[in-house]
Amino acid sequence: MRSCPLPSGASMPVFGIGTWRMGENNRRRAQELDAVRHALDLGYPLIDTAEMYGEGVAEEIVGEALAGRSQRPFIVSKVYPHNATRRGTVAACERSLKRMGIERIDLYLLHWRGGARLSETFEAFHHLREAGKIADFGVSNFDLGDMEEASRLDKGLTASNQVLYCLSRRGPEFDLLPWMRRRSIPLMAYSPLDQGRLLGTAALKKVAAELRCTPAQLAIAWLLAQPGVVTIPKSASRERVKENLGALDVTLTPEILAELDRAFPPPKSKQSLAML
Repeated sequence: MRSCPLPSGASMPVFGIGTWRMGENNRRRAQELDAVRHALDLGYPLIDTAEMYGEGVAEEIVGEALAGRSQRPFIVSKVYPHNATRRGTVAACERSLKRMGIERIDLYLLHWRGGARLSETFEAFHHLREAGKIADFGVSNFDLGDMEEASRLDKGLTASNQVLYCLSRRGPEFDLLPWMRRRSIPLMAYSPLDQGRLLGTAALKKVAAELRCTPAQLAIAWLLAQPGVVTIPKSASRERVKENLGALDVTLTPEILAELDRAFPPPKSKQSLAML
């Protein structure tokens, strides 16, 4: 599994499973837990979660899936903006660690801006890092101006920025992604299938048929072909977990990439950062 280097010298796998919307319905909990366990059994090297997902229940599901395993994947979690004061961030992190049954989060993110001052949140991140509670920290849903401010505040330690990025949402390519690449800051692409909307696209289906893969595998493979990009497709069934993993075996030639560019053109001007 390829990895992206982080500014701290650590590295992060380029592919993992997301858990957004998990834990919201108790009737689906057993299936969601089974999906995460299956992902780990298949060798998924990263799990992305957040205290917001199911108000902590998604992290509990992650903890149950991790229980009893000799090796654990790279863990990403996030703090709510309204919890992101200096004391609140530390307390939120402690709760996340307890729910997941782990001693350290590999990458801890501010979920989006709002509430506490960014400088205060970063003070808490540094405290957690020094205490060994987190290994690296970063942000989510930050546009270029936000990233420039973050870079000034933490002297280059922001490890990643998780944003909405996929074939149908290519806005970050105009300025945000190039800025991050110059600083070796990986972009974490959430909702790589645009909440499933991409799967019905005629152009994506056509190219997928040519490559003998599924549209989902093609959309994920396209992200994996982008330098400095990590992606975290959410999967709540064994079948989809296995299907998404197959994206790692899809090879995209320059000709295929050019065909996808024609079908899903890159941005020609600045676009507001999209969020879900």
